[in-house]
Amino acid sequence: MALSASLPAQPKGATGVLVLADGTVIWGKGFGATGSAVGEVCFNTAMTGYQEVLTDPSYAAQIVTFTFPHIGNVGTNAEDVESNVEGAVGCVVREEVTRHSNFRAERELVEWMSEQGKIGLSGVDTRALTRRIRTGGAPNAVIAHDKQGQFDLPALLKQAQEWPGLEGMDLAKVVSREKHEGWEGGPWALGQGYANSQGDDRPHVVAIDYGSKDNIFRNLVKAGARVTVVPAQASLEDIEALKPDGVFLSNGPGDPAATGEYAVPTIKALLDKDVPVFGICLGHQLLGLAVGAQTTKMNQGHRGANHPVKRLEDGVVEITSMNHGFAVDRDTLPDTVEETHVSLFDGSNAGLSVKGKKAFGVQYHPEASPGPQDSFYLFERFVGMLS
Repeated sequence: MALSASLPAQPKGATGVLVLADGTVIWGKGFGATGSAVGEVCFNTAMTGYQEVLTDPSYAAQIVTFTFPHIGNVGTNAEDVESNVEGAVGCVVREEVTRHSNFRAERELVEWMSEQGKIGLSGVDTRALTRRIRTGGAPNAVIAHDKQGQFDLPALLKQAQEWPGLEGMDLAKVVSREKHEGWEGGPWALGQGYANSQGDDRPHVVAIDYGSKDNIFRNLVKAGARVTVVPAQASLEDIEALKPDGVFLSNGPGDPAATGEYAVPTIKALLDKDVPVFGICLGHQLLGLAVGAQTTKMNQGHRGANHPVKRLEDGVVEITSMNHGFAVDRDTLPDTVEETHVSLFDGSNAGLSVKGKKAFGVQYHPEASPGPQDSFYLFERFVGMLS
């Protein structure tokens, strides 16, 4: 699709732009890294935690629209980084990023994003963009920043239109570790930093890294486990050689069906051997695929720290953090699986357990603690299965 002559001209002072694959052009002020990046535009409704969002590998190949207007006001610091691998390629915000005002801040968001190679765009009507995503789905787009305001719009549009999108894309192998490593470090406390993990007599969890957040491993340690992290493509033999008491399936980006081509056979074999299994987000979806369910691409996805999830065993509602654009299709769950949690926003599947097995998964992120402790019991439940 060619750019329409009726589209608004570049406003004076615009140094950033978002070009959607349908030809829509959204101007603003660029910040962070310069250049351009292609990805899927999504939105996140959380009021806090923007640094954790931007460093979450589950956001690989995505441009995050923050619905909360004041992004950047608490700065950045080394302790709030969730992973050192690629996360979101950029972000779109309403207000211009101001100087930080927080005692934990070490760097300004603008400087940090520049160092991390992430492109920002401010001055955008994020409510309008969010409504567009909600009604029309998450579009492919290019975000670009040039300090001189020089942009080749036809080239950017071509880049957006030629990008294949997340459906069918395996990104787990791109963001995963390349070798296994013993995890060190427990939960964070103000003024103390991250705790040390101690003792080799703890139950041993082997965590498969499909694009993991570090705080998941800290919560496994807090629940009493010893953790070894292995790459996404680790074989059954690799995992068994570590003699795990249980296996954890991490979060991650991309299409679970694509990642499942190598992940699902391993998970099936673990289930056949009655190894306890716990999956979060992408790991939950891969567990669903392993037991015979199907996954589907969502229109807008779930991303935010205010998602109510109903626990079906007792009706308790957990306030959860979510970040997923694919979901387990609840209508395809086999009789061997029990649905344990559902989203109260749209009724989609948010948890499952395998009957007769010590295996379960949740679609949300219990380690993000928006409740703040509504969902920590899941880590305790898993580690309790291992002794």
